[in-house]
Amino acid sequence: MELRDLGSTGIKASPLGLGTVKFGRNQQVKYPSSFEIPDDKAVRHILEVARELGINLLDTAPAYGTAQERLGKLLPGPRQDWVIVSKVGEIFENGRSRFDFTHAHTLASVEQSLRELNTDYLDCVLIHSDGDDLRILEQEGALDALRELKERGLIRAHGMSSKTVEGGLRVVQDMDVVMATASLEYDEERPVLEAAQRLSKGVLVKKGLMSGHVSGSQGVRASMAHVFSLPGVSSMIVGTINEAHLRQNVALANELA
Repeated sequence: MELRDLGSTGIKASPLGLGTVKFGRNQQVKYPSSFEIPDDKAVRHILEVARELGINLLDTAPAYGTAQERLGKLLPGPRQDWVIVSKVGEIFENGRSRFDFTHAHTLASVEQSLRELNTDYLDCVLIHSDGDDLRILEQEGALDALRELKERGLIRAHGMSSKTVEGGLRVVQDMDVVMATASLEYDEERPVLEAAQRLSKGVLVKKGLMSGHVSGSQGVRASMAHVFSLPGVSSMIVGTINEAHLRQNVALANELA
């Protein structure tokens, strides 16, 4: 899989990234059917297959249950072979999410992620928005904290998993990477992608397969073709614990990206 520039960060990422929420959380998720969290052997195998197929980008978060801990324990190969994207802001406890975008919590959250992932740096950390993007960026301390962490060398790049066009446009002005939603049925954030392309900022696409609601191989093909045709896209994040789906997705990405 031919790696792409993640904007002007200097990071090279696979056009298909592996989402890891299913490694550690099966409550309050939006997939069409329930699933069991895989055991360590199954997680290690999926990671080994991903590596074999050329995926180097992993998307994770503290809110993904035990996903970060498991990656820290099970990740195959040298750390530098992987691009790890984590997040700050959302905390998932007792089956519910809450949010904290303060300066202090952001620092503490990244330090916890470093411990759980068993690494001394993260390639990118995104603010895990609750939907009020502009308030978070303008009134909370998370952005300043991420800038400090980047200056200290603990993270290589920062950004936001945004939920509004206004927020996404501010992200591409002030940060390195935006994670935006795009799919065959949702095109509202295209201005964010276009702005990111103009400004050489990284773009990660979430929900490109509508959280698993795209059905059939032709639906997946059409969805991936659409996402990879959009301006500025560095990588599309797809979460799976199914080896056959992973291999199919990589084959399509190699053909379409």
